[in-house]
Amino acid sequence: MGTRRKSRELALQMLFQADLGQQASDEVRKTFWRGRGEVPGEVQGFAEDLFRVAQDRAAEINRLIQTHAEHWRVDRMAAVDRNILRAAVAELLGFPKTPRAVVINEAIEIARKFSSPESVQFINGVLDSIGKEIEGRAAVGSKL
Repeated sequence: MGTRRKSRELALQMLFQADLGQQASDEVRKTFWRGRGEVPGEVQGFAEDLFRVAQDRAAEINRLIQTHAEHWRVDRMAAVDRNILRAAVAELLGFPKTPRAVVINEAIEIARKFSSPESVQFINGVLDSIGKEIEGRAAVGSKL
């Protein structure tokens, strides 16, 4: 497994802990890494970066997910799915140099590992729609 994939999985787990444990970001950061053993610095660093963007921009990320997940409220989604979406949208927003297709593909692979088969298509569709909106905004912004 690549460094970035491992980071994305760890970021998902951190978001899941914050979400279900109703824990603040600082508390998650303190407790998450305890007992994990040796995690390479670059893996931990990117996981922390994704988690930070997801937490700092949570309202915007949840709004995007809500808008693009037709007939689904974020709080009614499976916890794993909503946090896979949050991590991926955080990457789309916070790391715009990473190609949208890469972010979506990574989220799909993580969903295959941690979620249900039905979730894969759902996550793919929602992220594709969000990615197009974000790229559209960036294109308009670059023309101004």
